[in-house]
Amino acid sequence: MKRFVPGVLCALLCQMAAASVVVKEISYRGDDGGPAPLPTQYRNPVLAGFYPDPSVIRVGDDFYLVNSTFGYFPGLPVFHSRDLVDWTQLGNAIDRPGQINYGHGELTGGLFAASISHHGDTFYITNTCFYCDKGNFLITAKNPAGPWSNPVWLGFEGIDPSLFFDQDGTAWVVNNGMPQGKPRYEGHRAIWIQQFDVASMKMIGPRKVLVDGGAKPATQPQYVEGPHLFRRGGYYYLNTAEGGTGEQHAEMIYRSRKITGPYVPWDGNPILTQRDLGPGRRHPVTSTGHAQLVELKDGSWWAVFLGTLPYRGNQYNLGRETFLLPVTWHDGWPVILPHGKSVPMVERRPDLPREPQALPISGPFHWTERFRAPTLPMQWMTLHPPHQSWYATGREGLRIQPSAVPLGDDTSGQPAYIAHRLQHHRATIDACFDVRDMALGEQAGLAMLQNETHFYAAGIVRHGSGEVLELYRRASKDDPLAGAALGHVDLPGKATAVSIRFKVDGPRLDVFYAVNAGGWHVLLRGLDASLLSAATAGGFTGATFGPYAYLQSAASAGSQKIHGD
Repeated sequence: MKRFVPGVLCALLCQMAAASVVVKEISYRGDDGGPAPLPTQYRNPVLAGFYPDPSVIRVGDDFYLVNSTFGYFPGLPVFHSRDLVDWTQLGNAIDRPGQINYGHGELTGGLFAASISHHGDTFYITNTCFYCDKGNFLITAKNPAGPWSNPVWLGFEGIDPSLFFDQDGTAWVVNNGMPQGKPRYEGHRAIWIQQFDVASMKMIGPRKVLVDGGAKPATQPQYVEGPHLFRRGGYYYLNTAEGGTGEQHAEMIYRSRKITGPYVPWDGNPILTQRDLGPGRRHPVTSTGHAQLVELKDGSWWAVFLGTLPYRGNQYNLGRETFLLPVTWHDGWPVILPHGKSVPMVERRPDLPREPQALPISGPFHWTERFRAPTLPMQWMTLHPPHQSWYATGREGLRIQPSAVPLGDDTSGQPAYIAHRLQHHRATIDACFDVRDMALGEQAGLAMLQNETHFYAAGIVRHGSGEVLELYRRASKDDPLAGAALGHVDLPGKATAVSIRFKVDGPRLDVFYAVNAGGWHVLLRGLDASLLSAATAGGFTGATFGPYAYLQSAASAGSQKIHGD
């Protein structure tokens, strides 16, 4: 996020003072239960919530991991760990609005699956900017915490590029792309390879197909993607995902004596899937795949991969999360999980020294954010990159300048919404707003959002005759952006602070409010939180929550009356 120097911050706050919203603090508490790990164990997922498409590398004693973020900004969070279990975020690889322009289109566009690699004294991330004109790119950094470079565009079609450095120093990129010739069926894709010249930062030589369709082409496998190369012994190994991002997701393995192939699939594939398991199992994990394997110093192997935790059927609000499992080898082939076995919720830790996290990101935890640091904490995001300053942190808290663009509008500009990933199906979120500076026509409150067409928003609205707290819901693309409120309550005339609470429990959402640090009151109970699930809302992101501010026309607000008058 943009760093504000004191003079700029002062000017911005003065500019925003006439029409702004102050968020005093937000607190979060989540606990999904499940088996508690012993001291020698860890809990899955290791990164809870919307952290999909993990890519991991080891550099000496250190591990680094990156995830995709799609339409959110900043993008591509970079994590560090020394034990593969406890991860601390170092920064975001895409953290400057001018670094990449991925517009203000659908949230499912933007930054797709990233892959991190290292060679010499440089870190590399390859990525796809979907809906961008130029597609696949590469960025570099000397320090994984950043700053990361502006993109070098790679010039080939497809998604999910992954950069591999061979022992002789040559570099190769594998990626998903369209097959040669006409696709034989819907979802027919191929894995391609091409050499990359580090000195010129350009692709060189011919592109070649390594995998056409998938591990068993006769079965017409869908969407082979997420490729990664690694080397062990005398073989090059290629692991790929296929089956789409849903319950048919699976991870496949191939190997070759030469880096350019031919690659032979293992007859024991897939090396990871949950698609062959019944829905009635305890603590089900679904949609597993998109893995990357990493070798430890002691010669053991581990894999990170994505999976989902449904609360009912295949409904989940958290998006795809990052899991960790040990890898076993059978006759020269790696296996992440034997066929028919469920992903364990607890597993024995890697034989590595434990390292404390800066912030918990798995298991039961709670935190409170008062936004008093000079910059917005790196875990918070906006919908697409901001092209002007509309928020600031400081001693007062988080000050947001309301936008004329409402939540759900993905064509007119940027809504004023500061988002944090939802990381539990059972969670309580409290947000406290200072309402003294709110102007006529302003609306500010707490939102929980799956995408542009599916969200809840509880907003304090300043009308000409007073203030009211209203709850809005959008449950389809056909719902109006500013429809009728589901529920409302008049606020007392002397209210200076209003707190809003969302309490979510799987498919249920309850909403509460408090005035001037008083007790909590019910706004509405028993709302359907499953509309925030990917199964209902579509797409493949995870739900986020956070404060928002929207500026209606003052004339419209002045003519309205408080509900109940």
